[in-house]
Amino acid sequence: MDFQDGTYEIIGSAMHVHRALGPGLREKPYENALVIDLQNIGIKVQQQRAYPIRYLNSIVGDCIPDMTVNDSVLVDAKSVDAIGENEIAQMLNYLRIARLEVGLIINFKNPKLEWVRKVKSLNE
Repeated sequence: MDFQDGTYEIIGSAMHVHRALGPGLREKPYENALVIDLQNIGIKVQQQRAYPIRYLNSIVGDCIPDMTVNDSVLVDAKSVDAIGENEIAQMLNYLRIARLEVGLIINFKNPKLEWVRKVKSLNE
């Protein structure tokens, strides 16, 4: 797993957080702990950054992924039974709106950490 986009380090930090906190908590403690862990290893993290949603040249709202890492990777921490199509569709929308290519959905609920890495071309 040699991802050049920084996702390898993010997944490693998520594993560290999951081992420390254990499975089954709500999402927010995992999100907060992951931000701390990433910052402690020198990775730039913006938590809850708002990206404007535009319609006909007007801003109609915003989307707020859990974190933006190194201005290039969106990360969404979950505590769900399994990562499904809804979580993937939400991440693809986040990527489109933020105009970024790489996203990680990380699920902390189960005894084994689960993640999905999505890459979306900016031309899509």
